[in-house]
Amino acid sequence: MKKLLPLLTALVMFILLPQFGAHAQTEDQCISCHASMDDKPSAAFRSDVHRSAGLSCADCHGGDRRSDDMEIAMNKNKGFVGVPKGNAIAETCGKCHDDEERMRKAGFKGETGQLKALRASAHSFGTKATDALIMQCTNCHGAHGVRRHDDPESPVSPLRVVGLCSSCHSNPDYMRRFNPALATDQLAKYRTSVHGMKNGAGDTRVATCADCHTGHSIRPAEETTSSVNAFNIPTTCGRCHSDADRMKPYGIPTTQLAEYKSSVHGKALLEKHDASAPSCNDCHGNHGAAPPNVESISNVCGTCHALNAELFRQSRHKVEFDRMGKPECETCHGNHGVQPATQAMFSFDRDGVCGKCHGPDRAPVGYKTALKMRSMLDSLVGTIAMAERRIDEAEQKGMEVDDIRFALRDANQARLQSRTAVHAFNLEEFSKVLDPGLRIATTSLSDANAANEEYVYRRVGLAVVTLIITLTIVLLFFFIRHIEKKQAAV
Repeated sequence: MKKLLPLLTALVMFILLPQFGAHAQTEDQCISCHASMDDKPSAAFRSDVHRSAGLSCADCHGGDRRSDDMEIAMNKNKGFVGVPKGNAIAETCGKCHDDEERMRKAGFKGETGQLKALRASAHSFGTKATDALIMQCTNCHGAHGVRRHDDPESPVSPLRVVGLCSSCHSNPDYMRRFNPALATDQLAKYRTSVHGMKNGAGDTRVATCADCHTGHSIRPAEETTSSVNAFNIPTTCGRCHSDADRMKPYGIPTTQLAEYKSSVHGKALLEKHDASAPSCNDCHGNHGAAPPNVESISNVCGTCHALNAELFRQSRHKVEFDRMGKPECETCHGNHGVQPATQAMFSFDRDGVCGKCHGPDRAPVGYKTALKMRSMLDSLVGTIAMAERRIDEAEQKGMEVDDIRFALRDANQARLQSRTAVHAFNLEEFSKVLDPGLRIATTSLSDANAANEEYVYRRVGLAVVTLIITLTIVLLFFFIRHIEKKQAAV
């Protein structure tokens, strides 16, 4: 038996050793070695999202993960590249993240094509825009402890991404190198906004930098492809503010975008492509976004409508609106769905605004003033319309009406100015604008009528002259015949 024991031991070792060897060959030696050193990269990699997806050191750094011999594992012939530098960092990440098919097979359901987006983004610009990215993937996501964006520990999670972005954007020395004109107080402003205050209180649903500027496709605001370009801001804000489920916890309506698109502001921006037309941020602010308070609405509107705001501040309505706690401009014009100002607003029916406060038995002085102003405006508009028709008629008849049409422009200008003058809510001030326009319109109508009458006069005169000439020719004809017959008889 003693003689057989060495033989049995050798047999067992012969059978088992290949199994141990196979296990050693399949074990990730990179992780094993670095874990034994307890270095920071290996410690961070334990919670890395890539490790949970089955990736290892060699997938990014190259080399042979199966060998515990450093010279073999880190041999360049085995593809070892070491620590990627410069653009090689983003290119390494992009090998997977720009390959949609590969990412989907790995079970990734998020955005792909990040490297392509990064190369076209504002973060690719700099002194060497064609060959050097300002930001690499690791600047935001980290290197070995990469986590999902919804992981609270991730630097790009909703509660941490603001601090991440501001680590550069709040640094004047750093930003001066790339864009000296860009403000560096965005974080301070954000913290004063409704979004920023709720984010600071731990609300992960409110807008952060990435929600408005996107994560990888960040573009300068002046570029038409930018999510914060003037023409794209309504859509950017509307992604959240038109989402009923997202707005429900805050009790905020979700009709703002639809109302804005139907408004005079929205049509000017989105249909007429007028970049000067106000969008969401012009009224609510950018990084310091907040709803204007009742007392500040007129100041917000007044940044564009300065004269209107000044006239209103001097009017009786200013006193009454303040007493009742009503917002100034918004009470009559609305907020997101502002419609073009028309004389229909000077009415007491469903489409009018004056009737909301005034009536025969409610504030009768204002009621009578509004009626008088509407009557004056109707008279001006009606006279202008009649003059334009008569001018067109005279022009079709071939009459010279350029001077009359040019003069009528001043009457139309008075009509437009009345939209501003009405904010004084003073009949005397209103008359100073309307009366000159009405006089011009009346004169233009008179001149247009005269042009039409002159046409008739000319036609009648032409007919009379033509008749006289015809009769003269006929008489001459008979007179000549008479003379010829008389001469023939002699």
